Amino acid sequence: MTPAALLTGPARGHHLPAAGLVALAVTLLLTMPALLDDVGRLAAVLVLQLGLVLAWVLATGIQGFAGSLAVGAAAAVAADLVLVLPPRPALGGLLAVLGVGFLAVVVQQMLRRPRHELVASLSGGVLLLCLVAALAALLLLGREPTGDGDALVALLAVAAALLVGHLADLVLPRPRLAADVPRGLAGLLLAVLAGAAVGYLGRGTGHQLDPVPALISGAVLGLVAALTALAASYVVVEAMTGDDPGDDAARSAWVLGAIQAVLPLAACAPVAVALQSLL
Repeated sequence: MTPAALLTGPARGHHLPAAGLVALAVTLLLTMPALLDDVGRLAAVLVLQLGLVLAWVLATGIQGFAGSLAVGAAAAVAADLVLVLPPRPALGGLLAVLGVGFLAVVVQQMLRRPRHELVASLSGGVLLLCLVAALAALLLLGREPTGDGDALVALLAVAAALLVGHLADLVLPRPRLAADVPRGLAGLLLAVLAGAAVGYLGRGTGHQLDPVPALISGAVLGLVAALTALAASYVVVEAMTGDDPGDDAARSAWVLGAIQAVLPLAACAPVAVALQSLL
């Protein structure tokens, strides 16, 4: 069955589980810190990281299943500790995690037997390493005096962009950005507008008071979220149309939805931290 045939008709299986998991992930990131402060924030981020590790290894078919899970989970824990333990943590601390993690991915892939699909598994493992490290940046959004407000606006801007994009593409994915992916230009533009609107309406909640920087911040987060959601859709379509038709776990709507929900959050996390400092 071709990708185009799989995506004709309703695209509910592509968009609705992902939209639901976006809402669940953002709710977790907002409620856990409110209930348990820094411990809650750490727990929420770690849950998303470990969920992404499992979903990514299942969906992308990285070879060396157990080893890939172990390396991904260890990288998630290390990235979190680097941004939690120091009194003045910075994103630069993640460089050590990425360096050691890259070596761990290479060693893990070189030790497995047989070494088929080595290049694809290496690239998938390295990208996973970058994603879990990027998610750890969410821990820095709540460290400043206005951090809770900045985190609230940033997360809501990303959530709005993702939800509006999924709903718009569910109704009218036109004009198509790619023939085999149920994503349209209209959904991408509406996602950016939704992020900008949340940024503008949320000014004053965090450190940002001026409307123009708040609007720019929301639009940038909306654009990053929309573009990475498009990339996640490519990953999902490729997983759905792979060569192994019997791999039901990898093709579960919730496994693929987790990638669509958490991958954009990972991409937006360091961007949100940078915008907090720049604007």
